[in-house]
Amino acid sequence: MRSIFDNIINYIKNNRFSDTQRILLGFLMTILAGSFILALPVSHTPGAEISYLDALFTATTSVCVTGLTVVDTFSAWSLFGQVVILILIQIGGLGIIAFITGAMMLLQRKATLANRMLIENAYNLENISGIPAFLRKVFLGTLLVEFLGGVLCIPVFYRDFGPFGIFVSFFHSISAFCNAGIDIIGPVSLCDYAGNFWLNLVTMLLIILGGIGFIVWWDVLKTLKLLRQKKIRRERFWEKLSLHTKITLTATGILIVGGWFLFLVGEWTNPETLGPMNFFEKVLAALFQSVTTRTAGFASIPQGALRPGSAMLCVILMFIGGSSVGTAGGVKTSTVFLFFLSAWSVIRGRDRITAFKRSIPTQLVRRAAAILLISLSVFCGMIMCMTIFDKSDFIDIFYEIGSALGTAGLSRGVSGTTGAGGKIVLIICMYLGRVGPISLALAFSNIKGKRNIQYPEQSITIG
Repeated sequence: MRSIFDNIINYIKNNRFSDTQRILLGFLMTILAGSFILALPVSHTPGAEISYLDALFTATTSVCVTGLTVVDTFSAWSLFGQVVILILIQIGGLGIIAFITGAMMLLQRKATLANRMLIENAYNLENISGIPAFLRKVFLGTLLVEFLGGVLCIPVFYRDFGPFGIFVSFFHSISAFCNAGIDIIGPVSLCDYAGNFWLNLVTMLLIILGGIGFIVWWDVLKTLKLLRQKKIRRERFWEKLSLHTKITLTATGILIVGGWFLFLVGEWTNPETLGPMNFFEKVLAALFQSVTTRTAGFASIPQGALRPGSAMLCVILMFIGGSSVGTAGGVKTSTVFLFFLSAWSVIRGRDRITAFKRSIPTQLVRRAAAILLISLSVFCGMIMCMTIFDKSDFIDIFYEIGSALGTAGLSRGVSGTTGAGGKIVLIICMYLGRVGPISLALAFSNIKGKRNIQYPEQSITIG
């Protein structure tokens, strides 16, 4: 195991790649390695016909924690294959560079300065000090939450699957926390459990904890510790949180509650989704849809039966995704939050962009605008490519591309029926969605650092 980690990290480190290119290459190499293993007969159930393209698609959706599938995970893959998929999900959720460096640390190998710089870029950290401690907390926190989630799922799945339900429980917990949305329950995801309050609650908590990001975890826990030690008053709890945590929690709350309400309104009378349910089940299913849409990928109602307005809402939520330094995908809540703050400052005629009595650097706002513009451009381009290879309804293609780029994993059936060309487009979308279009733009940019040149200002007409 040590030699494998050494070979991968040394190849990435010893070649003349930028830090961003090394991160992209790490994900790509993991996907290819996973696809070769999944293509082996030992990974398949007897009689399953799985091509290498299907194995590549499955490895990509696992490492990119997307959840789109071209074959049924519960029936096409052997126990060995399912374990491989689970490992790929865990690697993808934590990030390949963090996973390799963390594994080397567990093997008592010192993390080098180059590896620490990779972690800094992979997790968008401000500096490289304390990275070993950060990674240690990430790994221990992840394992603890996933273990507790698996234990909490056992009563439900053991009842339905017997002893195999224990494996199903931990598979489900890891997949939910990593926002992967891949399950081995059956062909309809969690639709048979739409009214099971306990399983829905545990799954939503795992999704949210993975999606808000590790930095938010430690900030909230640190502030709770100060409160418990009576170093701060209860009314100052929110004030003591960092700006990143405040923005993340605020944006997450708005998106979950807003999506919940809009799904209730849009699907309340839909006979194929919420219509036949009682009041409690409708409220629960709409809440679960709002949570899972933001990159988790589990479904408790048929996605193909959603009304066009609800499908559009899903794509918007999938495009936004989760929060930075977490397991979720999308352009991130903080990116969209900054974009709207910038617009609000223009409306109010303010020169500075502020949030929670703090000014936000203009550079961050420009970066948020760049991420949104590049992501939207990639989104539109991939939709055009997909329409060339697949003749499904446009709303279904629109939904599938949004799900792939947002690494959400919810599907209206296109992934399972599209041809080789469509699968390749979706593979590219999942990869871009995980590493980020802005990362690719930076990775392959040949622009060197140049001295800033000041030119005379001149106004233009807009609007």
